Amino acid sequence: MSTFGQPPAKTRSQRTTNRARQAAPRGDLRAASTFTPASLTPTLPLQIAERIGEAVIDERFAPGERLKEVDLAGAFGVSRTTLREALRILESRGIVRILPQRGAQVTQLSRRELENLFEIRAVLLGLSARDAARHHETGDRSLLDARIAALRAARDDAKAYARASAEMVDSIARLSRNDQLAQMLADFAQRIGRYTRLGLASRERRAQSYGNWRRLMTAIAARDEQVAEDISRQLALENRDAALVAMAGRRPAGSQEPKGRGSQARR
Repeated sequence: MSTFGQPPAKTRSQRTTNRARQAAPRGDLRAASTFTPASLTPTLPLQIAERIGEAVIDERFAPGERLKEVDLAGAFGVSRTTLREALRILESRGIVRILPQRGAQVTQLSRRELENLFEIRAVLLGLSARDAARHHETGDRSLLDARIAALRAARDDAKAYARASAEMVDSIARLSRNDQLAQMLADFAQRIGRYTRLGLASRERRAQSYGNWRRLMTAIAARDEQVAEDISRQLALENRDAALVAMAGRRPAGSQEPKGRGSQARR
């Protein structure tokens, strides 16, 4: 059994850490960096949940795919009990379902969920941007510039751009100085991340998104609260519409929504 996160004798801890460094979670996760528990992360299950969630966002685990506990526990070098705790975290985020006698599987993509999540994102990100503009300080600019630079560098890579966009959302939430609002955005970041990536699949969409992020940074730096809120809502809703179009093109493989609702984007 793994001893990650426990304070046993040094030699035992070292053996466990070495085992984790040798483990690559599942064959199709080998491109990810070797898993080593982070000293500042509160719990080991949370660390594992983050890694599996990232794999789901990148579709290294497909919608509807069963997650094999034995394989994952062995890959991460942890007990099945720890792995199950991680899966329960992911279930609370809506990324996996745990079924009696069948175990965990990745949830299907859903048009209704997509629409709901982006409408929530539009409101929360709008409030975050407004607060970030209201409380903007000179020292904030360096963080915003770094995030814009990361987006610019990632424009030719859909996965990298989606990650950079998520980091930008996190940064704006932190600059809002509203801890509760930032936590709300963080709570469903992975759940909406699956759809965000769909909406940023084309280079044209990423170019449009990048232009809007630049405009948003200018508004925040100018302390223009209304413009900052409007642009951030536009960012979320444009990504919603692009994701809806992308989902429509993926049928019948992924979505569980009935055909009667239609597949046209709203805007």
